[in-house]
Amino acid sequence: MDTKTDAKTETKTGSANFDQEALLYHSQGKPGKIEVISSKPCVTEKDLSLAYSPGVAAPCKAIAKDPSKVYDYTAKGNLVAVISNGTAVLGLGNIGPAAGKPVMEGKGILFKQFAGIDVFDIEVATNDVDTFCNAVRVLEPTFGGINLEDIKAPECFEIEERLKKEMNIPVFHDDQHGTAIVSGAALLNACAITQRKMENIRIVVNGAGASANSCAKIFIALGARHENIIMCDSQGVIYKGRTAGMNKYKEFFASETEARTLTEALKGADVFVGLSVAGALTPEMLKEMAKDPIIFAMANPEPEITPDKARAARPDAIVATGRSDYPNQVNNVLGFPSIFRGALDTRSTQINEAMKLAAVHALANLAREDVPDKVSATYGGKSFKFGREYLIPKPFDTRVLMRVAPAVAKAAMDSGVANRKIEDWDQYSETLEALQGPSKVFIRSAINRVHQNSAANGGELPKIVFPEGTSTKVLKALATLVEEKICEPILLGYPERVKEKIAALDIPSLKDVPIIHPASYPKYYTYVERLYALRQRKGINLREAERLMSEPNYFAAMMVHMGDADGMVNGASIHYADAVRPILQTIGVYQNGVPAGLNFILLEDKFLVLADTTVNFNPTAEQCAQIALQAAKIVEYFGIEPRIAMLSYSNFTGAEGTPRKMKKAAEIVRQLRPGLMVDGDMQADTAVNEEIMERLFPFSTLKGGANILVFPNLESANITYKLIQQIGKVEVIGPFLTGVRRSANVLQRTTTVDGIVNSVVFAALEAQFIKDVLKSRG
Repeated sequence: MDTKTDAKTETKTGSANFDQEALLYHSQGKPGKIEVISSKPCVTEKDLSLAYSPGVAAPCKAIAKDPSKVYDYTAKGNLVAVISNGTAVLGLGNIGPAAGKPVMEGKGILFKQFAGIDVFDIEVATNDVDTFCNAVRVLEPTFGGINLEDIKAPECFEIEERLKKEMNIPVFHDDQHGTAIVSGAALLNACAITQRKMENIRIVVNGAGASANSCAKIFIALGARHENIIMCDSQGVIYKGRTAGMNKYKEFFASETEARTLTEALKGADVFVGLSVAGALTPEMLKEMAKDPIIFAMANPEPEITPDKARAARPDAIVATGRSDYPNQVNNVLGFPSIFRGALDTRSTQINEAMKLAAVHALANLAREDVPDKVSATYGGKSFKFGREYLIPKPFDTRVLMRVAPAVAKAAMDSGVANRKIEDWDQYSETLEALQGPSKVFIRSAINRVHQNSAANGGELPKIVFPEGTSTKVLKALATLVEEKICEPILLGYPERVKEKIAALDIPSLKDVPIIHPASYPKYYTYVERLYALRQRKGINLREAERLMSEPNYFAAMMVHMGDADGMVNGASIHYADAVRPILQTIGVYQNGVPAGLNFILLEDKFLVLADTTVNFNPTAEQCAQIALQAAKIVEYFGIEPRIAMLSYSNFTGAEGTPRKMKKAAEIVRQLRPGLMVDGDMQADTAVNEEIMERLFPFSTLKGGANILVFPNLESANITYKLIQQIGKVEVIGPFLTGVRRSANVLQRTTTVDGIVNSVVFAALEAQFIKDVLKSRG
């Protein structure tokens, strides 16, 4: 049993719609989820001669002379094989190696995302232990480590035992040890909270597979007594003398006990560890356990008992599950990426018990530390404090890698299995930190902030109006937005046509979404009169106002202006200028505001904000300064210090024309907000490359590389972001419209469903922020 992060039980995974969505996710574009990308430039003839023949002969000869050089000249030291025969895949059972491949690819993504480790997934077409071991053993020259995955018990035990003896690189069966390590950390902390000692607790383990066996062993290593552990399987208690359904691994945990059922075993027990099936633990069984029972119900996708039922029967219970929608998620991703990171970085020959225990204690200790605001922000601002509902760190806590990998590396060195010693631990920490970046959690952080703001307002979600009510992309995006509880959408269009489109797309979650036909809306003529009042001195007569108000984009903008909606998102099917015009003419800009488009460029190690990408053809120095200030507020909202670069074709010349304008813009920003880090004029490479700045322009006040790039005109900004979007291996989010009185975002016509979701998330976030500001003003 593996508490995998992708077992998202809060999603209705059994539905045909979800299955179809998953199939599309895996098939669209390049089939599958992974690819191989060159880590070296290979664009010239010289590059090719170095990458392959004849240049490649040099590292070959060096490795032949000294085999340890393979770590210096190849990817071996950061490459792990995820290997399976598909005999125990998720909850699907023995579905074969090919059918298990999507899981193995997914495992590779987790290695990469959480620890920067590259993975080749290998599916082996055999159920024979000897054949499997022979196939894996000969792969040792290629890989720095082996992660065994989804292999059924008891074969998985023998396979791991043999390969650990026969190979000189780490071999780790995560289904066993990952769950054991994370649950071990949780158990240590649960005992601390309830003032128990490990040697005194009575533990009942329900399930006798790979995870259960490993959990029980690690509990013993942490101080629990062997005789205080009772293990049960589908036939009841595993007791001495039992013959039915036994093997040598179960025999190790056979107990001297009169108990024969789970119910009997739980009487007076302190801990229940479930690695079995949903519903295995009943409220009646809980009532017979000791005071402050510790319940680890880790079956997926449904736990042995849900936390609400457990606490209804025993309010004093401490409960952990394998699910992300409950506190105390026992999630393997807290373990295997960081454990392998520490093992690879020390070129360890194995992952031994000392290294596993080091990971346990590192996780347990981290949970007892104060949780930084950055981690809370990732989870919607929710506060976490060591206690009954926070036994172990959260999966997206970036400190996990920073704590677990060094602990594992140190244990490898101390226990004598490391072939490489880490001398400078501060430098090692910096190396680990460089593997992480805001792009991993950026959008999820924004979504969680929406949820947090909604909870603070009694569950109220922002009402976002969508003028393009029959757009396929918009409707598909709304399915996600409704499921994620991002907003209350309002669609514009002919109700019959919109409903037909929703039915054709088979999106039942949108059946109750309000659909408004502008001319039939009760406030239609009120809106017409308001538009006439706003624009009567700008060439709009009453008849023209009535015509414009029948257009969905003007109608949506007026809904927002009049407070009948909190925000709007349009532009999926029309030109940007046609989409933004109704917003500016109806909603307008706030005092001193400059309407401008911003784009977020999400890189592996940072994000950049580009402005103005969509509105102002040739902004003045004053406008550039205001745009920079607007962008700075957005960056600050995400808890990041703004570093602003005013871009030009020259570096710090202040020459007539663009350089002088951008220099002046920087000066204005300093005057208006002296504490902001801003400089200019400067070239784009200087702005983002800290090394260039420090080497050539040490006098600059901009340190650490810019994260806000203000362009001198629309063409340069627009060309830049669209070029990056098409050829860069980065994610471009936006554009987002700033400087407007209310929340309004304009999409690109080339946008994707994900792009719409991202835009709406930020529109919802902005709508909540504006609403709170207005409330505070009374």
